[in-house]
Amino acid sequence: MRWLHIYLSMLGLAVTLFFAVTGLTLNHPQWFHTERRIEAEGTIEGRWLTPRPGADGATDDVARLEIVEHLRASQGFRGALADFRVDDRECSVTFKGPGYSADAFIDRETGRYTGSQTIHGLVAVLNDLHKGRDTGPAWSWLIDVSAVVLVVISLTGLILLFYLKLRRRPGLVVALVGLILSVAVAYLWVP
Repeated sequence: MRWLHIYLSMLGLAVTLFFAVTGLTLNHPQWFHTERRIEAEGTIEGRWLTPRPGADGATDDVARLEIVEHLRASQGFRGALADFRVDDRECSVTFKGPGYSADAFIDRETGRYTGSQTIHGLVAVLNDLHKGRDTGPAWSWLIDVSAVVLVVISLTGLILLFYLKLRRRPGLVVALVGLILSVAVAYLWVP
């Protein structure tokens, strides 16, 4: 049990430190608020904005892939494609990533578009990683594995405490006080 606790603790050390620091930055976003906005304008090829037959015989509204790649190449838009909406007059394209978002609005008749990128600071990127927002499945998997590792670390630490006769009672008292304080704050002061 001691071996498992020690090495899982070392494995989870960086993750624990990361989530502890970003927990503090999430709780106090006003300390670290930075934001930069970049406006963009341009033109999309008209042929990409007119209906055309798709591979399955159905009619596609627009050439989505070409439009997305053009915005990435010409304006430096990044992040994952979060939304692509098409109506009779306009296309709107949204990209999202940790601490980042970009939107473009394209007039289907003229091909002209306006866009903007919102780039938040490093702390916003770390906060989004903490929450798993706009981070993709690999990061979500890392969060889940980290949570399991932290649960095992906690349980093995508690089990080890039961084998330490001199520290068992004070350790359990401290754990109980921590539990009572957490429940009291949640019950009494959380609206």
